[in-house]
Amino acid sequence: MSEKTKYIPGVCNIGPTEKRRRARVGWMGLIGLVVLAIVLYAVDASPRWRLLLFLPAVVMTGGWLQALLNFCASFGLSGVFKLGNDQDKADTVIQAEFRKKDYQKAWLIIILSVVIAAGITGVLWWL
Repeated sequence: MSEKTKYIPGVCNIGPTEKRRRARVGWMGLIGLVVLAIVLYAVDASPRWRLLLFLPAVVMTGGWLQALLNFCASFGLSGVFKLGNDQDKADTVIQAEFRKKDYQKAWLIIILSVVIAAGITGVLWWL
């Protein structure tokens, strides 16, 4: 997407500023995942404790998917979009059919984030 982003129902509900914010969340999730994995393996924690790796993994995948797809799941569930800079307020999605498309895309991102994070957690759990 270019710097001149436009709202497209179920496709794009965030602009470059919000996209960068989601990417940062993804990187923070990765850092949290790596740090937690190192700590859990360093203290030889029970394999059950490795399930905690799911939390930063879902943050990481959720952030990166939203950045990659130019779509904020929270905004999609809330019926808003934000294409401007930090000072701009989120705009409301008025049309019901547009809100429905956004809602469906938001749930797709959530489900994908959980499935991918579960896979990552499973791999790290078995190591």
